[in-house]
Amino acid sequence: NTNQLPATFALHQNYPNPFNPSTTIKYDLPKSCKVVLKIYNTLGQEVKTLVNEIQAAGFKSVQWDGKNRQGQSLGSGIYIYKIEVQGYTQSRKLMYIK
Repeated sequence: NTNQLPATFALHQNYPNPFNPSTTIKYDLPKSCKVVLKIYNTLGQEVKTLVNEIQAAGFKSVQWDGKNRQGQSLGSGIYIYKIEVQGYTQSRKLMYIK
């Protein structure tokens, strides 16, 4: 049933992984809430904010093109993506290969 909502908050593994030139990150929202989804390097430095807004409940996805907030292409390597929504925090690793 396409009208169903997710039962819990979830952050899924990106696909494809490793990726070039872009990857899709999917996440689930059981209710409307503020969503913050960011990309970090392995030093813990934020490189890009993908989502920072209130979103309706549902199954969501966002694309990342391997670029930082200035639009510069990042180097190959492992990056962390992290979601924060209403007390739920989850992070996963992804690999960018140029």
